[in-house]
Amino acid sequence: MVHAFLLIRAEPARVAALADELADVDGIAEVYSVAGDVDLIAVVRVPHHDDLADVVTRHVAALPGIVETRTMVAFQAFSKRDLDALWDLGE
Repeated sequence: MVHAFLLIRAEPARVAALADELADVDGIAEVYSVAGDVDLIAVVRVPHHDDLADVVTRHVAALPGIVETRTMVAFQAFSKRDLDALWDLGE
């Protein structure tokens, strides 16, 4: 399994819509709106590196409002916590 983080700069008026559209792309597991140098971070989980290229270059890049993307491929995961527990706010 290939895990990657896709950092996305977007046109301001398209950020919310892009988040929804990105969440519907096969291979994108999660999408976060963030503050800082980028507007959105998408977590990509695909079986093969070729699939990662397909997600980024064919599906994400085709969405209107994308200004720039940067892909960071994960080499190794170090967290021993369950992701659901990590993000649980106790609601």
